[in-house]
Amino acid sequence: MGTTSTLILLEGQGVVVDEPSVIAINDRGQIEALGCEAKRMLGRTPPNIRAIRPIEDGVIADYETAELMLKAFLRRALKGASVVKPRALCCVPSGITEVEKRAVRDSVKNAGVREIYLIEEPIAAAVGMKLPIEASTGSIVVDVGGGTTEVAVMSLGGVVVSESRKIGGNYMDQALDRFLRSRYNIFVGEQICEEIKITIGSAVPPQEEETFVVKGRNMLNGIPTTVPLNSAEVREALAESIGQVIGAVRSALEQTPPELASDIVNSGINMTGGGSLLKGLDEAITRETNLKVHRSPSPLTTIIEGLGMILSDFRRYRRLFNIYPT
Repeated sequence: MGTTSTLILLEGQGVVVDEPSVIAINDRGQIEALGCEAKRMLGRTPPNIRAIRPIEDGVIADYETAELMLKAFLRRALKGASVVKPRALCCVPSGITEVEKRAVRDSVKNAGVREIYLIEEPIAAAVGMKLPIEASTGSIVVDVGGGTTEVAVMSLGGVVVSESRKIGGNYMDQALDRFLRSRYNIFVGEQICEEIKITIGSAVPPQEEETFVVKGRNMLNGIPTTVPLNSAEVREALAESIGQVIGAVRSALEQTPPELASDIVNSGINMTGGGSLLKGLDEAITRETNLKVHRSPSPLTTIIEGLGMILSDFRRYRRLFNIYPT
């Protein structure tokens, strides 16, 4: 249940739900749309309908709406299944507080789950990337999600050093929005900002600069307008966000014991999460750390794949990662 997307995997069936973490409800509290359909409604709804992202910075920001969304996703996931009240394994950011953990457990339990276990996202990502985290050698995972960036150095089945920053893909979209307002006095929606980031966004200069024609509303006269935006300007808008991601990586490396640091020099940095898809981010991290960066071949699903592997050998991983029930 992430800031950007919610994924549900059923043991033996694989991923059965992969939808944006967005829900649209009317003024009577009824669901109008869910997932992809609700995301398309962002910024387009009439007064009696709200399209909401109930998860912010990796944690629940709107408890009631998050519970409503999760119930609907679970109904979809369990449709036709013989399971009545399933056991659930949920991922949470490594920097989450006890209060935020309780909110996750309560919302999942109230959605109809019998038994809930929480596991930190970097651990699930490491399992999904098939890293040798049970060995005595050190491994480092960087998970750049929609709301948070999680960095963890692991060895002997545990997290030795962790760093969590509330910076991710959504923050980059917001930075683009602020840039367009301040430089061009143009107001655009969050989906346009995301499209700009995906299309011409990069962390390092490309071989050829690109241009994106931005369509929005002029903030001075309220008239719809267009503005050509080049990739150099997008890099300028994203520079602070990229700097914070790199800062989280450097902070974790600076705290890493020398023995594990020598292992990381040989093995490099393992990166996953939707934010890792930003063009050139791996190269930018390499330039700052002099370490090779390996990006997951499936960064959007690495964590859910890791959860599936843990479910398939639950006893082993429960002992290894100290997963606990409510």
